[in-house]
Amino acid sequence: MKLTMKQFFCIGILLLSAALVHAQDAAQKINQANQALAAQKYSQAFDLYDAAMKNLGDVKIDPSINYNIGYAAYRAEKYKEAIPYLDKAIAAKANVAKAWEYKGNAYSKMNDNTKAVDCYKKAASIATEGQGELIYNAGIAAYKGSMFDQAAQLFGQAADKGFKAETALYLKAMALKKQNKKDEYKQALLDGVQKFPNDKRLSSTLANEYVTEGNDYYQKGVDIMTEANAKVKAGTLKTTDAAYTSDVNKAKAQFKAAVPIIEKAVQLDPTNDNASKLLDACKQNLTI
Repeated sequence: MKLTMKQFFCIGILLLSAALVHAQDAAQKINQANQALAAQKYSQAFDLYDAAMKNLGDVKIDPSINYNIGYAAYRAEKYKEAIPYLDKAIAAKANVAKAWEYKGNAYSKMNDNTKAVDCYKKAASIATEGQGELIYNAGIAAYKGSMFDQAAQLFGQAADKGFKAETALYLKAMALKKQNKKDEYKQALLDGVQKFPNDKRLSSTLANEYVTEGNDYYQKGVDIMTEANAKVKAGTLKTTDAAYTSDVNKAKAQFKAAVPIIEKAVQLDPTNDNASKLLDACKQNLTI
């Protein structure tokens, strides 16, 4: 059946009316979403924005709205949904640093730490303020993702910028320890204590490190004395023998080496019982 010109015209009017209705509906949803966002009703705001964006028709919108949508999605804990809208905001050059930051937040929440680190670093590279926090967050993500070398560098940079410097230096030390970089780990703690002598976490951690180091010397001394006394008990050595005296002196040299190291631990953390007991044991053995 052929349609008349009048019938074509009627169909055109219907299609135009439908498009107009869709456009009005999208515009209304965006207005409602803006109100919901202002009221911190993030899930509602995102659902309204998302529905509107999927049915825009000929409605012209400022592309910067994509940042609002991504932000609403993130705050509504819809992390996967937030990413594409934040990408559109970045492409539109709308609130770019913040968009990269919230992308980093979203990836971090999804435990995609490699992408989180990259996003935070990009945010820090263009942000006009808050760079220290962004670098610190990148360090956290790197640490969570077992990227310890990168984490140590990032925490060092965050400390240099003064963001949570005490914690950043502590976490830098922990990242170095994870890599078995013992000398660098100890130096990071030393740097932290020198800058923040009243920080108990830094001082107690360094004190424990000194206890471990001092205990190594103490144990070597104990091992020497144990072996010498075993020979005496077996009758192969006498306490009056020069060899026995030599062993005692070797043991004392180990105890003596331990003392100043353990004293540093006690000075850093007077409440450290292990340090106090170990120091007493060393001094007692030096009187033999």
